[in-house]
Amino acid sequence: MQMAGRMEENIILEKLGMFGMTRQEANIYLCLYQNGELTGYEVAKQTGISRSNVYSGLSALAEMGAAYLLEGNTSKYMAVPIEEFCENKIRNLKRDKEYLTEHIPAVKVQEIGYITITGSANIRNKIIDMIRQAKCRVYLSASTSLIEELQEDLLAVIAKGHKLVLITDGEMKNQKLSEGSICYLGEDKQQNVRLIIDSSYALTGELTGSKSDTCLYTGQENFIRIFKDALRNEMRLIELTEGEKHHE
Repeated sequence: MQMAGRMEENIILEKLGMFGMTRQEANIYLCLYQNGELTGYEVAKQTGISRSNVYSGLSALAEMGAAYLLEGNTSKYMAVPIEEFCENKIRNLKRDKEYLTEHIPAVKVQEIGYITITGSANIRNKIIDMIRQAKCRVYLSASTSLIEELQEDLLAVIAKGHKLVLITDGEMKNQKLSEGSICYLGEDKQQNVRLIIDSSYALTGELTGSKSDTCLYTGQENFIRIFKDALRNEMRLIELTEGEKHHE
Protein backbone atom coordinates (compact mmCIF):
# COMPACT_ATOMS: atom_id res chain seq x y z
CA MET A 1 0.00 0.00 0.00
CA GLN A 2 2.84 2.38 0.93
CA MET A 3 4.64 1.57 -2.32
CA ALA A 4 1.46 2.31 -4.31
CA GLY A 5 1.15 5.62 -2.44
CA ARG A 6 4.74 6.57 -3.29
CA MET A 7 4.21 5.67 -6.93
CA GLU A 8 1.09 7.84 -7.04
CA GLU A 9 2.97 10.70 -5.39
CA ASN A 10 5.81 10.38 -7.91
CA ILE A 11 3.33 10.59 -10.77
CA ILE A 12 1.77 13.72 -9.21
CA LEU A 13 5.20 15.32 -8.82
CA GLU A 14 6.05 14.45 -12.41
CA LYS A 15 2.78 16.00 -13.66
CA LEU A 16 3.38 19.16 -11.63
CA GLY A 17 6.75 19.38 -13.34
CA MET A 18 4.93 19.64 -16.67
CA PHE A 19 3.41 22.88 -15.38
CA GLY A 20 6.80 24.48 -14.81
CA MET A 21 7.76 23.31 -11.31
CA THR A 22 11.11 21.80 -10.41
CA ARG A 23 10.97 18.54 -8.46
CA GLN A 24 11.74 20.43 -5.26
CA GLU A 25 9.08 23.08 -5.92
CA ALA A 26 6.56 20.33 -6.67
CA ASN A 27 7.35 18.67 -3.31
CA ILE A 28 6.85 21.98 -1.51
CA TYR A 29 3.58 22.64 -3.38
CA LEU A 30 2.27 19.17 -2.52
CA CYS A 31 3.16 19.71 1.14
CA LEU A 32 1.22 23.00 1.17
CA TYR A 33 -1.69 21.43 -0.68
CA GLN A 34 -1.98 18.58 1.83
CA ASN A 35 -1.49 20.64 4.99
CA GLY A 36 -3.01 24.05 4.34
CA GLU A 37 -1.32 27.20 5.69
CA LEU A 38 2.32 26.63 6.64
CA THR A 39 5.41 28.67 7.44
CA GLY A 40 8.67 28.02 5.65
CA TYR A 41 10.00 26.41 8.82
CA GLU A 42 7.03 24.00 8.94
CA VAL A 43 7.44 23.08 5.26
CA ALA A 44 11.14 22.38 5.81
CA LYS A 45 10.34 20.21 8.84
CA GLN A 46 7.74 18.15 6.94
CA THR A 47 9.61 17.75 3.65
CA GLY A 48 13.18 17.46 4.90
CA ILE A 49 14.24 20.16 2.45
CA SER A 50 16.66 22.75 3.82
CA ARG A 51 15.06 25.99 5.03
CA SER A 52 17.01 28.11 2.53
CA ASN A 53 15.80 25.93 -0.36
CA VAL A 54 12.25 25.94 1.02
CA TYR A 55 12.12 29.74 1.15
CA SER A 56 13.47 30.09 -2.39
CA GLY A 57 10.99 27.40 -3.52
CA LEU A 58 8.06 29.16 -1.83
CA SER A 59 9.08 32.43 -3.45
CA ALA A 60 9.21 30.71 -6.86
CA LEU A 61 5.79 29.11 -6.31
CA ALA A 62 4.26 32.45 -5.36
CA GLU A 63 5.81 34.07 -8.44
CA MET A 64 4.44 31.41 -10.79
CA GLY A 65 0.95 31.63 -9.25
CA ALA A 66 1.02 28.30 -7.42
CA ALA A 67 1.05 29.62 -3.84
CA TYR A 68 -0.33 32.56 -1.88
CA LEU A 69 1.65 34.48 0.72
CA LEU A 70 -0.59 35.21 3.71
CA GLU A 71 0.19 38.46 5.46
CA GLY A 72 0.50 38.39 9.24
CA ASN A 73 2.94 38.42 12.14
CA THR A 74 4.44 35.22 10.71
CA SER A 75 4.64 34.72 6.95
CA LYS A 76 2.62 31.70 5.93
CA TYR A 77 1.94 30.21 2.55
CA MET A 78 -0.95 28.21 1.13
CA ALA A 79 -1.29 26.34 -2.18
CA VAL A 80 -3.41 27.79 -4.95
CA PRO A 81 -6.13 25.19 -5.77
CA ILE A 82 -4.75 22.81 -8.39
CA GLU A 83 -7.54 23.36 -10.93
CA GLU A 84 -7.17 27.14 -10.69
CA PHE A 85 -3.38 26.94 -11.05
CA CYS A 86 -3.54 24.57 -14.06
CA GLU A 87 -6.26 26.58 -15.82
CA ASN A 88 -4.28 29.80 -15.37
CA LYS A 89 -1.16 28.14 -16.79
CA ILE A 90 -3.05 26.72 -19.78
CA ARG A 91 -4.73 30.07 -20.47
CA ASN A 92 -1.38 31.86 -20.37
CA LEU A 93 0.20 29.25 -22.62
CA LYS A 94 -2.61 29.64 -25.16
CA ARG A 95 -2.06 33.40 -25.16
CA ASP A 96 1.70 32.88 -25.63
CA LYS A 97 1.00 30.39 -28.42
CA GLU A 98 -1.13 32.95 -30.25
CA TYR A 99 1.60 35.56 -29.95
CA LEU A 100 4.32 33.20 -31.18
CA THR A 101 2.18 31.95 -34.07
CA GLU A 102 1.59 35.50 -35.21
CA HIS A 103 5.05 36.98 -34.64
CA ILE A 104 7.64 34.23 -35.11
CA PRO A 105 9.84 34.93 -38.17
CA ALA A 106 8.86 33.14 -41.38
CA VAL A 107 11.03 30.26 -42.55
CA LYS A 108 11.87 29.18 -46.05
CA VAL A 109 9.50 26.49 -47.30
CA GLN A 110 11.44 23.30 -47.82
CA GLU A 111 10.64 19.66 -48.38
CA ILE A 112 10.63 17.67 -45.16
CA GLY A 113 13.24 14.93 -45.18
CA TYR A 114 13.19 11.77 -43.09
CA ILE A 115 12.56 12.39 -39.39
CA THR A 116 12.60 9.73 -36.68
CA ILE A 117 10.09 10.34 -33.91
CA THR A 118 10.84 8.46 -30.68
CA GLY A 119 8.53 7.66 -27.77
CA SER A 120 4.90 6.59 -27.71
CA ALA A 121 3.58 9.94 -26.42
CA ASN A 122 5.50 11.92 -29.05
CA ILE A 123 4.28 9.63 -31.83
CA ARG A 124 0.66 9.94 -30.71
CA ASN A 125 0.98 13.71 -30.59
CA LYS A 126 2.42 13.74 -34.11
CA ILE A 127 -0.39 11.52 -35.42
CA ILE A 128 -3.02 13.80 -33.88
CA ASP A 129 -1.28 16.91 -35.22
CA MET A 130 -1.12 15.41 -38.73
CA ILE A 131 -4.81 14.50 -38.70
CA ARG A 132 -5.79 17.96 -37.48
CA GLN A 133 -3.67 19.63 -40.18
CA ALA A 134 -5.27 17.60 -43.01
CA LYS A 135 -6.86 19.74 -45.73
CA CYS A 136 -8.60 17.12 -47.88
CA ARG A 137 -7.58 13.46 -47.32
CA VAL A 138 -6.56 11.13 -44.50
CA TYR A 139 -5.47 7.51 -45.06
CA LEU A 140 -4.89 5.59 -41.82
CA SER A 141 -3.89 1.94 -41.43
CA ALA A 142 -3.98 0.93 -37.75
CA SER A 143 -5.60 -1.35 -35.19
CA THR A 144 -9.21 -0.74 -34.25
CA SER A 145 -8.14 0.12 -30.71
CA LEU A 146 -5.87 2.93 -31.91
CA ILE A 147 -8.52 4.24 -34.28
CA GLU A 148 -11.00 4.33 -31.38
CA GLU A 149 -8.49 6.36 -29.36
CA LEU A 150 -8.27 8.82 -32.26
CA GLN A 151 -11.98 8.87 -33.05
CA GLU A 152 -12.60 12.42 -31.83
CA ASP A 153 -10.08 13.84 -34.30
CA LEU A 154 -11.16 11.43 -37.05
CA LEU A 155 -14.79 12.51 -36.63
CA ALA A 156 -13.60 16.11 -37.01
CA VAL A 157 -12.07 15.10 -40.38
CA ILE A 158 -15.47 13.78 -41.48
CA ALA A 159 -17.24 16.90 -40.17
CA LYS A 160 -14.99 19.06 -42.35
CA GLY A 161 -16.03 17.05 -45.42
CA HIS A 162 -12.57 15.56 -45.93
CA LYS A 163 -12.03 12.04 -47.26
CA LEU A 164 -11.21 9.51 -44.55
CA VAL A 165 -9.99 6.01 -45.45
CA LEU A 166 -9.40 3.50 -42.66
CA ILE A 167 -7.66 0.15 -43.03
CA THR A 168 -8.10 -1.78 -39.81
CA ASP A 169 -8.64 -5.18 -38.22
CA GLY A 170 -12.05 -4.95 -36.54
CA GLU A 171 -15.52 -3.49 -36.79
CA MET A 172 -16.00 0.16 -35.84
CA LYS A 173 -18.10 0.63 -32.69
CA ASN A 174 -18.73 4.30 -33.47
CA GLN A 175 -21.51 4.39 -36.09
CA LYS A 176 -20.71 7.95 -37.25
CA LEU A 177 -17.09 6.99 -37.81
CA SER A 178 -18.07 3.83 -39.64
CA GLU A 179 -20.60 5.56 -41.90
CA GLY A 180 -18.49 8.65 -42.55
CA SER A 181 -15.33 6.83 -43.59
CA ILE A 182 -14.31 4.33 -46.27
CA CYS A 183 -13.35 1.35 -44.17
CA TYR A 184 -11.36 -1.73 -45.20
CA LEU A 185 -11.31 -4.69 -42.81
CA GLY A 186 -8.10 -6.69 -43.15
CA GLU A 187 -5.52 -8.61 -41.15
CA ASP A 188 -4.44 -7.98 -37.56
CA LYS A 189 -2.53 -4.66 -37.47
CA GLN A 190 -0.91 -5.41 -34.09
CA GLN A 191 1.10 -2.27 -33.21
CA ASN A 192 1.74 -1.15 -36.78
CA VAL A 193 0.54 2.28 -37.85
CA ARG A 194 0.70 3.96 -41.27
CA LEU A 195 -0.69 7.40 -42.02
CA ILE A 196 -0.80 9.60 -45.12
CA ILE A 197 -2.13 13.16 -45.09
CA ASP A 198 -3.14 14.96 -48.31
CA SER A 199 -0.61 12.89 -50.30
CA SER A 200 1.99 15.25 -48.78
CA TYR A 201 3.09 13.76 -45.45
CA ALA A 202 3.47 10.21 -44.19
CA LEU A 203 4.19 8.43 -40.94
CA THR A 204 4.95 4.76 -40.42
CA GLY A 205 6.21 2.58 -37.59
CA GLU A 206 5.13 0.78 -34.42
CA LEU A 207 3.17 2.12 -31.48
CA THR A 208 3.35 -0.21 -28.49
CA GLY A 209 3.09 2.36 -25.70
CA SER A 210 6.82 2.26 -24.97
CA LYS A 211 9.27 5.14 -24.71
CA SER A 212 11.44 3.20 -27.19
CA ASP A 213 8.76 3.23 -29.93
CA THR A 214 9.95 4.82 -33.17
CA CYS A 215 8.17 6.07 -36.27
CA LEU A 216 9.43 7.58 -39.51
CA TYR A 217 7.86 10.87 -40.61
CA THR A 218 8.51 12.40 -44.01
CA GLY A 219 7.33 14.75 -46.72
CA GLN A 220 9.53 13.15 -49.41
CA GLU A 221 7.49 12.83 -52.59
CA ASN A 222 9.07 9.59 -53.81
CA PHE A 223 8.60 7.83 -50.49
CA ILE A 224 4.97 8.95 -50.24
CA ARG A 225 4.24 7.72 -53.77
CA ILE A 226 5.60 4.25 -52.92
CA PHE A 227 3.80 4.35 -49.57
CA LYS A 228 0.48 5.18 -51.27
CA ASP A 229 0.94 2.33 -53.75
CA ALA A 230 1.49 -0.07 -50.83
CA LEU A 231 -1.73 1.06 -49.16
CA ARG A 232 -3.65 0.81 -52.45
CA ASN A 233 -2.37 -2.73 -52.94
CA GLU A 234 -3.49 -3.62 -49.42
CA MET A 235 -6.95 -2.19 -50.11
CA ARG A 236 -7.21 -4.09 -53.44
CA LEU A 237 -6.19 -7.31 -51.70
CA ILE A 238 -8.92 -6.80 -49.09
CA GLU A 239 -11.47 -6.15 -51.84
CA LEU A 240 -10.41 -9.29 -53.72
CA THR A 241 -10.51 -11.37 -50.54
CA GLU A 242 -14.00 -10.07 -49.73
CA GLY A 243 -15.11 -10.80 -53.28
CA GLU A 244 -13.87 -14.38 -53.04
CA LYS A 245 -15.72 -14.82 -49.74
CA HIS A 246 -18.97 -13.67 -51.33
CA HIS A 247 -18.57 -16.21 -54.16
CA GLU A 248 -17.87 -19.18 -51.89
